[in-house]
Amino acid sequence: MSQVGIWTTILVVLSFGAYLYIGYMNRVRDTKGFYVAGQGVPAIANGAATAADWMSAASFISMAGLISVMGYNGTVYLMGWTGGYVLLALLLAPYLRKFGKYTVPDFVGDRYYSQVARTVAAIAAIFVSLTYVAGQMRGVGVVFSRFLGLDINWGVVVGMVIVAFFAILGGMKGITWTQVAQYSVLIVAFLIPAIAIAMQLTGNPIPQLAFVFSDIVPRLNQIQVDLGFSEYTQPFSNNRQMIDIFAITFALMIGTAGLPHVIVRFYTVPSVRAARYSAGWALLFIALLYTSAPALAVFARYNLINTLNGKSLEEVRQLSWVQSWEATGLLEFDDKNGNGTVTLSPSADKNEIRIDNDIIVLATPEVADLAPFVIGLVAAGGLAAALSTASGLLLVVSSSVSHDIYYRLVNPNASEQQRLLVGRIMIGIAVIFAGYFGINPPGFVAEVVAFAFGLAAASFFPIIILGIFDKRTNNIGAIVGMSVGLGFTMVMIMLMRSVQLLGTDAPIVSDFFGISAQGIGAVGALLNFVLAWGVSRLTAAPPQHIQELVEMVRIPRGAGAAAAHGD
Repeated sequence: MSQVGIWTTILVVLSFGAYLYIGYMNRVRDTKGFYVAGQGVPAIANGAATAADWMSAASFISMAGLISVMGYNGTVYLMGWTGGYVLLALLLAPYLRKFGKYTVPDFVGDRYYSQVARTVAAIAAIFVSLTYVAGQMRGVGVVFSRFLGLDINWGVVVGMVIVAFFAILGGMKGITWTQVAQYSVLIVAFLIPAIAIAMQLTGNPIPQLAFVFSDIVPRLNQIQVDLGFSEYTQPFSNNRQMIDIFAITFALMIGTAGLPHVIVRFYTVPSVRAARYSAGWALLFIALLYTSAPALAVFARYNLINTLNGKSLEEVRQLSWVQSWEATGLLEFDDKNGNGTVTLSPSADKNEIRIDNDIIVLATPEVADLAPFVIGLVAAGGLAAALSTASGLLLVVSSSVSHDIYYRLVNPNASEQQRLLVGRIMIGIAVIFAGYFGINPPGFVAEVVAFAFGLAAASFFPIIILGIFDKRTNNIGAIVGMSVGLGFTMVMIMLMRSVQLLGTDAPIVSDFFGISAQGIGAVGALLNFVLAWGVSRLTAAPPQHIQELVEMVRIPRGAGAAAAHGD
């Protein structure tokens, strides 16, 4: 085994051992601990857990890779996800915590005084979470296949077993404290190579400053132009229409604010005040990675071009990192002109390199010839990012079925033990679904995650915003809005991605007035909002006690819940 393999094995075994130990030590025996960690998590710890929950494999593995490949257009992910978290922290989190429930469908069901609305919300939460978790399992498989020599499919299986253990045993309590540890691993793993490569290329060890105050971006722009590409910083290139860029950014923003696995994190703190503080801590922890990602993307692009383009194929294939990634099938060379030289070109007919977007961040430390310890640390960080988000998503699926459907609708007299058993069984079932879609993904990690954000944008965000700030929105409007928004978005994604999802020879629909599958959630959200608001005005107003409840939830001070606590 190589030094990289040895260090990766050591770091992965140590980190996984810590996750399992933390999950075991925080096992729970009641539903409050299982769903909301007993509402006793300190603000700073919840901030770290929220950051880990939110910064998935897409953030750690794919986002910098996407920016590296797409240039300016890739920043839609950076702006959408970051802006969405700010939206969540300012507009939703404190009010939802004040409402005092366990889940997003709980809020929808009580605010809109309807079991049908609760059921629609629970179904939406399941769809969003299963779509999102598929991207995490795919990320786990990529890391395992490269650094531990496992087949991608077996890598997904190992990840499934690990995350199922601490999610089933500890519920939200176990997941929360495991995510605190996972955040520590992922942020160190992301920053160390970024700092080292910044120092190599610019002489400045601070990635953000190296990105802004050195000549690395102009140098990369010139290299791109020389190779026939548009400038790295040129906006709206790569055949992306401006309307699509804005739609994707908007869908990611409001999708972030509507993600049920992130929202539920604010139910785990003792008070509304703590919810606000934990949102601030999470924003700080997130910013450490998100302000470094554009810099790492530029460094990665610059190093890859200089390392591969124009070099002889024989010379390139002697590089150890090339041999390792070629073995996974995620890096391929095709000497189309037969001259034995590697050519990077914007033309598909001339380009001789195919690099999977998901490997760029993972491969960058190797391309930069950093120490094996750092390369192994990045692998452990990628796994931490994927597993932390996967665990939160699995809990959402579990709570949607066991709490919002089984307990609220099917068996209101269920005991604590019955509800815990159903919740744990559902995590196990959800893990199997997640593994299947991780092995058979409908796209690369960030793309799959973008679909999940689109579904969240189209289903949850408009209903939550109207539920907090518009006391006139009623149950009929909410049901119609959610159903149409979610249904439209799901159908359009399937039609636009029919090659991957339905096995057609070509997409059934190429776009929707210039908007791609990744941005279609913005249209679904608009339909949801307009229909929910309009139908509510054409039908009876909510009962007086619901309108008073909305007024009470909007009062910013105080830690008391506006609705009855508990189940």
